[in-house]
Amino acid sequence: MENFKDRFSESFLQHFVESIQSHSAAFDADVFFKQIYDDQWQELAFKQRIRHIAQAITVALPLPYEQAIDILIQVAPSCRGVEYLFFPDYVELNGLEYLDISIRALEIFTVYSSAEFAVRPFIIRYPEQMLAQMDRWIVSDNEHLRRLASEGFRPRLPWATQLPLFIQDPSPTLERLTQLKTDSSLYVRKSVANHLNDMAKDHPERIANLAKEWYGHDTHTDWIVRHGCRTLLKRDHPAILELFGYVASEDVHIANFHIQPTAVMMGDYVEFSFLLMNESSTDQLLRIDYEIHHMKANGKNVPKRFKWTAKSFTPGSHFLTKKHLFKEITTRKYYAGIHYVSIYINGVEQDKASFQLQL
Repeated sequence: MENFKDRFSESFLQHFVESIQSHSAAFDADVFFKQIYDDQWQELAFKQRIRHIAQAITVALPLPYEQAIDILIQVAPSCRGVEYLFFPDYVELNGLEYLDISIRALEIFTVYSSAEFAVRPFIIRYPEQMLAQMDRWIVSDNEHLRRLASEGFRPRLPWATQLPLFIQDPSPTLERLTQLKTDSSLYVRKSVANHLNDMAKDHPERIANLAKEWYGHDTHTDWIVRHGCRTLLKRDHPAILELFGYVASEDVHIANFHIQPTAVMMGDYVEFSFLLMNESSTDQLLRIDYEIHHMKANGKNVPKRFKWTAKSFTPGSHFLTKKHLFKEITTRKYYAGIHYVSIYINGVEQDKASFQLQL
C-alpha cells in the first residue's frame, strides 16, 4: 500500500521547483533542496512533510510575504492535489498578520488542494472577521469555497487544530450551515455531514433535535442527516434510531452465536456468525452493529463499535457471518488477553462472546 508521504518524490519536488522558477528568479532551488533533504526528512510523516516543505519555501524564496504570495498564486494552477497542501500551509506559517492578503490566497489555494487546515489559526485569531468570511463563502458559486465554509470551521477536524470556541458553542456555525443543507454538490454535503457529526460528539441532543427538524423534506438534506448522525447511531441514541426507523422489537433476536477461532493472532481474522430470527409477520428494518471490546494496558476492556449492515429482513431466519481483521494501525495499540464481541440490533445488545488475542 502506498504511503502518502512517499508522494513527495524527487521528481515531484523538481516539478514544483521548475514551476515556481518559471515565475520568479528569486527562488533558490539549491537552498530549497538543502532545506528539504536534512537529517529528519526520511522520518517525517505526511503532514510533517507538508510543514517542512512550507518552511523550505520560506527560506528559498526570501521576499516580503506579499510578493511571495503573488508568486505562489501564479504557480498554484499547475500544482493540483492533496500533495500541494504546502501552498496553504505556507500561508498558515507566514501570513497570520496579513489577514486580507492571506484569505485571498487561501481562496485560490483551496481550489487546487484544500485550505481546511490552514484557515484554522485565522479563525482562532480573528473569529468575528472569519465568521463574516464564512458568510461570503457559503453563498459562493464555487463549490470549493462553499466546502471550505464548512470544512474549515469543523470543531474537531481530524489532523487539525481544534476550534474550542465552536466546541463549546456551535451556534454561530450551525446557523450558517443551514444554508448548505440542500447544496447541489456532494463535495459540500459530505463536509456538512461531517461537521454535524463533529458537533454531535459534544452536543448530542442539539444535533438530534436538528436532525428531527431537517429530516424528511429534501433528499439532499436527508443524506446529510443520515451521515451526520453516524456517531449518534453508534451511541444508540433513541431519538435518532427512531427517526431512521430502527425500532427495537421483541420479535427480533439472534440464536446460535458462534465465534472462531477462540485464540486469534495479530494479522488474522476472528469470525463470528449467528441466526437472525424475525418472528414477526412483517419485514423488519434492522441496523446491525458489532463491538470489539479491546483489552487495554490497565487490564480493562474498552468497546469499539463497527457498523455491519442496515436493511430490511423478511420474516424467518437469516444466517449472518462476519470477519474482523486484527492488524497494526497507528491509531490503536493492541494488548494480548481476553477480548469480546458483542452484537447489537437497533441499539439493543443481543449476545456477547469472548476470544483470546495473542501478540
